[in-house]
Amino acid sequence: MAGPAQLVSSAYALGTVCSWGVSDFIGGYTARRFQAFFLVALGHLSGTALVVSLALAHHETFPPVSHFMWACAGGTAGGISLALFYRALARGRMGLAAPVSAVLSAAIPTGFGILTQGLPRTLTLTGFILAVVGIWLISRPEDGSRPEGLHLALIAGVGFAAFYICMQQAGSGAALWLATGSRGSALIVTAIIVLSGRKFSPTYPLGFGLGLLAGCIDVTGTVLFIRATQTGRLDTAVILSSLYPAITVLLARVILKEQFTIWKLIGVLAALAAVPMIATA
Repeated sequence: MAGPAQLVSSAYALGTVCSWGVSDFIGGYTARRFQAFFLVALGHLSGTALVVSLALAHHETFPPVSHFMWACAGGTAGGISLALFYRALARGRMGLAAPVSAVLSAAIPTGFGILTQGLPRTLTLTGFILAVVGIWLISRPEDGSRPEGLHLALIAGVGFAAFYICMQQAGSGAALWLATGSRGSALIVTAIIVLSGRKFSPTYPLGFGLGLLAGCIDVTGTVLFIRATQTGRLDTAVILSSLYPAITVLLARVILKEQFTIWKLIGVLAALAAVPMIATA
């Protein structure tokens, strides 16, 4: 039977799934007609403004500098990776863009968590394996061919893994300020890339608003993920949070009418079955 802390951590992680799944759908769709790094910089701008405002409004205590620097390191890795991930999403069908990224970003931190925190219970470990299988089936290309942007997916997956690990290393400080460090550093690095490379086109008017909206939703997921790592195990938080492709695929099916094959259905069912195994074991 799961303890209260693990249930709370799992609830935060599932909130992360919803937030990141929606923001990736918006970002991936917009990146088809909008420069990816410029789009991500806009998102980091709105996300930073949101969490700073909330941190000040709630009078949260600023975390130790060492914790804040871990958050900044995670944000740097995550910020660049998100732009690469959006480019990968924009190059193919929404649900098939980055299977390697999804699995790598889950597997690397999970291995790190097991090394540093020990093996979880058998049922939880089984849930991890089932979740990874589900993530792969949700994201895999249907015709067996090499997916578009595979090199981008590899880099993004490693970058997301670094983000997960750094945010766990940031410790138990105020989640909103840690998210501020993460978002602020991501904004700085992506803004430098945009300005130095003059990466301002292509754009379209609605893309500016969608980029800002995606950033607010994405940073909400980041705050929830930080709380998940602070209240439970890193591997549990990462595996559950990595189920967000299920939301992206479902939105692509409903809104964009993308093909939803039997393998994707099996992947979604596997991911859903993994949730209670991980959350309650």
